[in-house]
Amino acid sequence: MNMRDVDFKPLLLVPVLMVLALPLIGSPSTWLTLTVAGLAMGMIIFIIASGLTLVFGLMDVLNFGHGVFIALGAFVATSVLGLMGDWTGSGDIWRNLMAVLPAMVVAMLVAGALGLAFERFIVRPVYGQHLKQILITMGGMIIGEELIKVIWGPQQIPLPLPTGMQGSWLIGEAAVEKYRVVAVIVGLVVFSLLAWTLSRTKVGLLIRAGVQDREMVESLGYRIKRLFVGVFVAGSALAGLGGVMWGLYQQNVTPQMGAQVNVLIFIVIIIGGLGSTGGALIGALMVGLMANYTGFLAPKVALFSNIALMVGILLWRPQGVYPVTNR
Repeated sequence: MNMRDVDFKPLLLVPVLMVLALPLIGSPSTWLTLTVAGLAMGMIIFIIASGLTLVFGLMDVLNFGHGVFIALGAFVATSVLGLMGDWTGSGDIWRNLMAVLPAMVVAMLVAGALGLAFERFIVRPVYGQHLKQILITMGGMIIGEELIKVIWGPQQIPLPLPTGMQGSWLIGEAAVEKYRVVAVIVGLVVFSLLAWTLSRTKVGLLIRAGVQDREMVESLGYRIKRLFVGVFVAGSALAGLGGVMWGLYQQNVTPQMGAQVNVLIFIVIIIGGLGSTGGALIGALMVGLMANYTGFLAPKVALFSNIALMVGILLWRPQGVYPVTNR
């Protein structure tokens, strides 16, 4: 692609928001703390939303049950980390990572397996029927939440940070929490892997082509339905990974946590543009920053700030910052 054809304007949204917030907050140290927290929150939301935006774009599926994979990943992490007390109780952050990584892998595997069943028995019968998709996937999420209650109980379960990830690093007068930095790094790794897969592999080429013109891919002889299933499972696994990250971010998990995050996910996808991974990253970072800045400056309007952000973006670009599909 010619660099002249690349639209750089959306890339300026995040730094512009950060610069505008600095004089409003006043204190550079407070601004840095809020900014890192906002970027961490945004990266976690991106991990959750990245798979779902591809499901929307490629499969034309309105999956309102995505939250169940988030909650399942978080609860699986409580069980795995609960068995690794010697590692999570260590003050060495590398030993902590050796506990958290297996929890992430197991959560992704379990969430991916549930995603496979979810696609086969719940989503597949209602392809192309948006109203039924909304109703049946919401019903699937409710059933999933009840099954989580059966296995782990209905109560909130603590998910404390491993000892080495607790506390903050001081940068001048600013306190930057260790886990926030870890979340940003994990988010960047996930984005880099997705970007490489979508731009440098044959599977990625088929996914991007399928998002833009599904019929063309089918006419070339590729089995788009298998690609559908693979993308759905991958999206579910990423939601499980995001659930682990979000649970550690909140330091507790509840069966309803996925439904609570769903609102932010859909705002991110709408801002980013249907099917756009890069757009989802920009949308997620803006949502995370806006939530932290307004939570500090005007807590009473913090709940509505991201909706206002979405409205503002859509007034500028009705199809999102980087739309790749006209569906």
